[in-house]
Amino acid sequence: MEENVLVVPTKLFHSLGLFQGFCADVEKYRDVLLAPQNVQFLPRSIAEKDPAFKQLIPYMLFCWLNPAGQYELFQYVRGKGAGEQRLRSKKSVGVGGHINSVDGGEISVYTAGMLRELNEEVVLSTDFTEQCAGLLNDDSTEVGQVHLGIVHRFDVKEPNVKSNEPDLIESGFVPVDEMLKDLTGFESWSSICINALFRR
Repeated sequence: MEENVLVVPTKLFHSLGLFQGFCADVEKYRDVLLAPQNVQFLPRSIAEKDPAFKQLIPYMLFCWLNPAGQYELFQYVRGKGAGEQRLRSKKSVGVGGHINSVDGGEISVYTAGMLRELNEEVVLSTDFTEQCAGLLNDDSTEVGQVHLGIVHRFDVKEPNVKSNEPDLIESGFVPVDEMLKDLTGFESWSSICINALFRR
C-alpha cells in the first residue's frame, strides 16, 4: 500500500507570510498549519510532485554542550538506501520524516509521527529538553518546494545519541564550529539551521 503523508496547502503557508530559509516565529505558523481543518493526507507519489502542497516534516536536531562550553551537533550521512533519493550521500544534522496516515492515537497525528520517526531513526539514551525552534522553507531546491520543516531542538545532557537506521551512516557528535568552517556537502536544510541557530 502506498504511503499517505500529511500536507498543508502551500497557499495557506503563503497567506501566513512566505519566507525563504529559517523563521523563528513559531507561534505565527505552527498552530494554524497543524490545525486539523487545514491538513490532509495525500499519496506520497502525488505530494512529492505537486508544489500546491507542502509536506510537513519534523526536523529534529540533537545539541550537546561539551565540557569546554562548545556546542556539538549530532551529524550523519544519508546512505544509498535513504528514502529521499535527492538527499542521498549528503551530510545532515536533522532527523525526521513524513507524518503518515497511520500515526495518531491519544496524541496529535503530528506528535505521534514525530515520536515514531525519532524512535525509528535514533536511539536516544540521555536526558534532554526539547523546544520547537522554528520553521524551515527552501524553495530554491526541488525537494524544498514540496516540503516544510518544523525544527525541534533537543538539548541533550550527554552525547548518547546513536543511529538506529542502517541508512544513517557515519554518525556522531561534531563541534558546530567545525561545521561552520565548511558547510559543503550538507543538505540545504541543515546548512540553513546551522547558520540560523549557531552562527554568532
